[in-house]
Amino acid sequence: MKIFIDSANLDEIRDVASKGLIDGVTTNPTLVAKEGREFAPLLREICEVVRGPVSAEVTTLEAADMIAEGRSLARIHDQVVVKVPLTMAGLEACRTLANDGIKVNVTLCFSPLQAILAAKAGATFVSPFVGRLDDIAETGMDLIEKIVRIYRNYDFDTEVLVASVRNPVHIVEAALLGADICTVPYAVIRQIAHHPLTDRGLERFMADAKKIPAEAKAPATVGR
Repeated sequence: MKIFIDSANLDEIRDVASKGLIDGVTTNPTLVAKEGREFAPLLREICEVVRGPVSAEVTTLEAADMIAEGRSLARIHDQVVVKVPLTMAGLEACRTLANDGIKVNVTLCFSPLQAILAAKAGATFVSPFVGRLDDIAETGMDLIEKIVRIYRNYDFDTEVLVASVRNPVHIVEAALLGADICTVPYAVIRQIAHHPLTDRGLERFMADAKKIPAEAKAPATVGR
C-alpha cells in the first residue's frame, strides 16, 4: 500500500520524504490556507520535494470553472493531480480533464455508488473519507471494503485513496482490505513509527551496551 502525506507544510513534507516514507501528497484548501502562501509557488515546491502525485484541489463549484482551474493547476507541474468534489459538476469536470490526459482525484466520497460514478468518470483516484463517517457513528472502513470489492469485481482502474485518516488503526485496516493508498497527516505518520515495546527494548539495549568492556586499543605499528 502506498502512503501519501496529507499536508501543505513544506517542513513536514521534506521530513518524511527525506526518509523515503511517502509516495505522494494530498492537499486541500484548508491545509493550504494554514500556510499563508500563494498556492502556485507552494504547489511547485511540493512537487520538487516529492517524486509522486501531488493532489491540488479546485476552489470552484461549476463544471466549466473546475475544468479551467484544473487545467491551470495541471500546468504548474506534471506531478499535479487535480482534485474535484464528488458532485455532478465535479464528475463532469473529471471526465473532461481525464480526456485531456490530466489525472484527477475525486474527493469527498461517502458511498459506494459515488465511488462507482467516480470510476466511470475516469478518476485516477477516489478519496473516501473514513474519519468523517466514524464521526457520525458510521463505520468508515465498511465503505472501503465495499469500494475495493466493487472495483475488483469490474476491473476499474481507479485507485482507492483512503482519506480522513485519524489514527494508525485506520491504516492497518485499509491495508488489510486492499486499499491502494492511505493519505495520512504528519502527526499520524510519526505516530506509526513508534511502539512502546520498541522504546523499552531500545532503552534496555542501550543500558546493556554501557556494560560491555571497551576493547584494549594497542597503538598501531607500521611494518618496515
